[in-house]
Amino acid sequence: MSESYDVIVIGAGPGGYVAAIRAAQLGLKTVCIERYKGKDGKTALGGTCLNVGCIPSKALLDSSHHYYEARNGFEVHGIAISNPQMDVPAMLARKDNVVRNFNGGIASLFKANGVALLEGHGKLLANKEVEVTAADGSTQRISAGNIILAPGSRPIDIPAAPLAGEVIVDSTGALEFTQVPKRLGVIGAGVIGLELGSVWARLGAQVTVLEALDSFLPAVDAQIAKEAQKILGKQGLDIRLGARVTACEVQGDSVKVSLSEAGEDKQQVFDRLIVAVGRRPLTTDLLAADSGVHLDERGFIHVDGQCCTSVPGVFAIGDVVRGPMLAHKASEEGVMVAEGIAGHRHPLNYDLIPSVIYTHPEIAWVGQTEQALKAEGVELNIGTFPFAASSRAMAANDTAGLVKVIADAGTDRVLGVHVIGPGAAELVQEGAIGMEFGTSAEDLGMMVFSHPTLSEALHEAALAVNGQAIHIGNRKKKAPAGVK
Repeated sequence: MSESYDVIVIGAGPGGYVAAIRAAQLGLKTVCIERYKGKDGKTALGGTCLNVGCIPSKALLDSSHHYYEARNGFEVHGIAISNPQMDVPAMLARKDNVVRNFNGGIASLFKANGVALLEGHGKLLANKEVEVTAADGSTQRISAGNIILAPGSRPIDIPAAPLAGEVIVDSTGALEFTQVPKRLGVIGAGVIGLELGSVWARLGAQVTVLEALDSFLPAVDAQIAKEAQKILGKQGLDIRLGARVTACEVQGDSVKVSLSEAGEDKQQVFDRLIVAVGRRPLTTDLLAADSGVHLDERGFIHVDGQCCTSVPGVFAIGDVVRGPMLAHKASEEGVMVAEGIAGHRHPLNYDLIPSVIYTHPEIAWVGQTEQALKAEGVELNIGTFPFAASSRAMAANDTAGLVKVIADAGTDRVLGVHVIGPGAAELVQEGAIGMEFGTSAEDLGMMVFSHPTLSEALHEAALAVNGQAIHIGNRKKKAPAGVK
């Protein structure tokens, strides 16, 4: 007879471990299953985000930014440093230490909240049973009244660029370069490609980003995307749109890439090539044929607004369901499901999930874009404020970018906040808080923002929506019909 729980969670990533902790906090007997092994061969909690994604990439982004500032930005502050050098192995060691600390932190949280951990691969069977296969091949079965599927995702492979040792790598391999490649190619100008390309560009690599689409960051507000392309280009990223990779040939420690660009066949040689064309759900061997839960043609699990699958008591969250593949989205779905199992309603507003690209400057947004709203026929008032006019940004010598606030012309309700610039992720979160409570641009404009802060740029952009910005000139509004 299998051991029984109230809740079984498959996957200890940002969706799964949060769901497990919240379920246990609500008094439910909870077990979490995880198979991922760290570099030391031990089970590592935290999923892709902590182990080979969000956290290690941000550690490298911060280290590389400090190095770039030391070489290019200190002199203006009166700081003289002669020829600073980057110790890449030390940078990687720091990154690994950050990851280990958080691995242990999640394990401690499991212990503190009474979450049991089973190491191995979890597979959903019929009648809400789960088979757990350990690393040595042994199996056991457990059951629960409620099961949460949170297996996460993995990088997409493309036939034209098969992974090859240290020469052609995915996003995981790009975190482990032991030296700075002289010529680095990146396939994909999305979030992952731009972040990883930025890391190595700051350290001195010649970075070429090959994007098959003809538009840059199509999901981002067009004005912000245009500004981002300009800024990143000035930083040395050679972003080539409409460049489709057709084949790759590894030649010793380099790779020859064949591509089609503007109707021409071209070739280019790189020392390292990163494949960053997106991620797909990690659902391999997750579901038994008679489990009752089925995948769509892309490998996603169909769920409703509360993450319920077609089987009562079985839920799916995070990267295996609809919506953006974001750690914070997965975490909040985990909380929503745990609360629902315990009988508490905890709706999640999918319209206000912030997104961030951690380049420097950061690119962040929440709500709808100008182009999407105009396509829907919505009349808009828009306010923007450049960081070049921000006293705090000027004092920090960090003035690239702008804040953009989009409001409904009839109601003044804020429909989108978009930022490229210093602290963009934090400023967008301020906008998200206001939008969650139905803020108008006038509301934001009437609030008191401390001075001097970067957040004043949001304040000024909100004021600019209605032509009331103080520290930039306001665009003159067209007079109503019949008024001269």
